Amino acid sequence: MITRRKFMAAALTAPVLPLGSALAQAVKEQEQAKQADFLFVQTAKNMSFDKSTNKLTLHGISSTTLFFSDRPERIAGNMKTAAFVPFWSKGKDSFLKDPPNADVSILEGDKLQQIVVVLQAPEPKGDTLTYTVKVLQGDMPAKGADVSIFIDIIGMPRTPVSYAGVARRGYRRAVWR
Repeated sequence: MITRRKFMAAALTAPVLPLGSALAQAVKEQEQAKQADFLFVQTAKNMSFDKSTNKLTLHGISSTTLFFSDRPERIAGNMKTAAFVPFWSKGKDSFLKDPPNADVSILEGDKLQQIVVVLQAPEPKGDTLTYTVKVLQGDMPAKGADVSIFIDIIGMPRTPVSYAGVARRGYRRAVWR
């Protein structure tokens, strides 16, 4: 037998259930929103490319790798290039599992040459950084100067305990808007 008390309790909790699931969905969306897509930029004085081994070597690599995110986060900063290389294999959506595309821009005088590649297996040694590459578009020259590499996005959490959060605190010169 349903008493008035049980009926009222059931009636009062019924509207809360959809609200509870909506709240759970909102919390889930907020957690997902705490991930940002970061792009990276590396610069070097010059480069060489060995076509037989598909090795791109950046000579005089900058000690810092720049990173930035798109709207709405608008996070920008830099990290030590030495810290970027081990980071390559971190996370469930790492560059190791899904190698990034990159634009290799070579500026010789007033001539800009752009080559689209897939970057794999970074190997740092002193002031050089070597990647195994697969050329997707363009012709990679054997040598070039004033090189910038624009590395495709990787999703990284923005939480303070994540690698991205630690890197931002340790290395950033960030602008938050």
